[in-house]
Amino acid sequence: MKSHITRIFVLTVIVVVAVAMFNRTSPSYERNYALSYSDFIEDVRSGAISEVTIDGEEIKGRRTNGERFTTYNPDDAHMIDDLLANGVKIKVAKPQRPSALMQFFMSWGPMLLLIAVWIYFMRRQQAGNGGGQMGFGKSRAKLMEEDQIKVGFKDVAGVEEAKEDVAEMVDFLKDPAKYEKLGGKIPRGVLMVGPPGTGKTLLARAIAGEAQVPFFSISGSDFVEMFVGVGASRVRDMFEQAKKRAPCIIFIDEIDAVGRHRGSGMGGGNDEREQTLNQLLVEMDGFSGNEGIIVIAATNRADVLDKALLRPGRFDRQITVNLPDIKGREQILKVHAKKIPLAEDVNLRDLARGTPGFSGAELANLLNEGALFAARANKRIVSMEDLDKARDKLLMGPEKRSMVMRKEDLLMTAYHEAGHTIVGQLMPEHDPVYKVSIMPRGGALGITMFLPEQDQYSASKDKLESQIASLFGGRIAEALIYGKNKITTGASNDIERATQIARNMVTKWGLSDNLGPMDYGESEGLGYMGPQAKPMSEKMAQMIDDEIRNLIDRNYKRAEDILKQHIDILHNMAQALMDWETIDKNQIAKLMKGEKIDPPKPDSEPPASTDGNTEEASPEKTDSSIPKQGPLAT
Repeated sequence: MKSHITRIFVLTVIVVVAVAMFNRTSPSYERNYALSYSDFIEDVRSGAISEVTIDGEEIKGRRTNGERFTTYNPDDAHMIDDLLANGVKIKVAKPQRPSALMQFFMSWGPMLLLIAVWIYFMRRQQAGNGGGQMGFGKSRAKLMEEDQIKVGFKDVAGVEEAKEDVAEMVDFLKDPAKYEKLGGKIPRGVLMVGPPGTGKTLLARAIAGEAQVPFFSISGSDFVEMFVGVGASRVRDMFEQAKKRAPCIIFIDEIDAVGRHRGSGMGGGNDEREQTLNQLLVEMDGFSGNEGIIVIAATNRADVLDKALLRPGRFDRQITVNLPDIKGREQILKVHAKKIPLAEDVNLRDLARGTPGFSGAELANLLNEGALFAARANKRIVSMEDLDKARDKLLMGPEKRSMVMRKEDLLMTAYHEAGHTIVGQLMPEHDPVYKVSIMPRGGALGITMFLPEQDQYSASKDKLESQIASLFGGRIAEALIYGKNKITTGASNDIERATQIARNMVTKWGLSDNLGPMDYGESEGLGYMGPQAKPMSEKMAQMIDDEIRNLIDRNYKRAEDILKQHIDILHNMAQALMDWETIDKNQIAKLMKGEKIDPPKPDSEPPASTDGNTEEASPEKTDSSIPKQGPLAT
């Protein structure tokens, strides 16, 4: 508010100065006078004027009949002669000369005022950029006072273990003497590690909110500039400010931007990033553990951090903030649903069961998308149908109803997706099918959604082989119906995923009977033939290739046998997809029993699931390389 008032005041001053300068430079002859100069001369020569008073460019006078008049003096050289010749009494007004100070102000005042306004705006701009050239070294950390932090532990859900780990820090900030009496020292630095969107920043702010202490927040990239030494100066300034506000919390988000291993840059140990890291290490050693300053950092790449940051005395406590389980997802949904009017049919428990692998940010986005769907339909409350649509959009991408496809292409897509569905339903330990659609979504022409019934953290050999078989179901269905020469490129992603699963089973997970439990591949997924591959003989590489080929061929044959045995179901399911475009798990269950589904009536919608226990999304995995069974995109 103050900034707006200041801007209005400055603009008003500029306008006033501009008007004053215009009036000062505008010619005075543009003013209107009662008597024209020509009439004035005629009156003088006719003897109608008795006296005049010359006041610079203005002439005032009196006629012989006593009437007064005013006119303008155009600097006529013969005017005085005419006045004297006709007996007009002449008076001259004494000019009022302004003082030297007034003359200086009138001459230079407007210019000086404009210069002052220009300097004011330049300083404001420099302040917004960290203080200009002389302020590069000032900290860019944003300070939130105690009364500005409205977040507490009640607003953070799904990370109960992490909240337990940081509870004692809140107690320390409230009553440090309790620990000092026993010689205890609270951790100087806390490193929060976890996937994006799990609530690391929110948890750090909640700690400050619970302890009622100031909260300094900054990103790791805010330290680094193109000038060497600026980042180190900002680190020093940030800690100086924090010491004045102790007890307090310093939160550094994405610390891996500045805390990577030293010696990996182009400049050795002298580049800007490493100078900043060195200063951060010094500052974290520069204050005792009981000064009341706790540094909290967040990252999802703890493996790239310099070891000196993680040693005791600096970031000596590491808290893992994992993806929430079903109970945590329900709590998160309840927190974010407080501001959304929900219909009576909305069951957050079922919604949590159907979103395994979702982070807190994704759950918040799910509710927001549901509210947007409801708003587009001019609803006053958000129903479960809106949330289901939002979930489908997040998992499978937005529908492309404007995309026009030929009926022949739609039918081939229907057979492709039906092939995935039938094989997945009949393979052991495979995740059940949630929904199948031939409506183009995202970059896919059709999608088959396999979703787990509960959170999963590992996968067995049978489950992985079942996934390989179901991935080939679409390609096999095309070959059975249209012939091998008519197979399309729609299975390219399926082949890639199946090959990667088979390769990992052989080279990383030790699931090959012939090669045994040995690691033949890179942990980063480069494969055994990658640029940093482990040394192996040509014979061993051939054995790995043969084992991968055997896995692929065996499960391809299993999928082909299943579809040949259930060709009638394949035809029925493809026809149902052509009729409905999208079918759910209840309709799929009927088709798998050999029943047919009648085409929809005009203006009807596909029947929704009635059990209310729809499981969605990709399962959470302990090993990120384990495939997440989700939508199969054609």
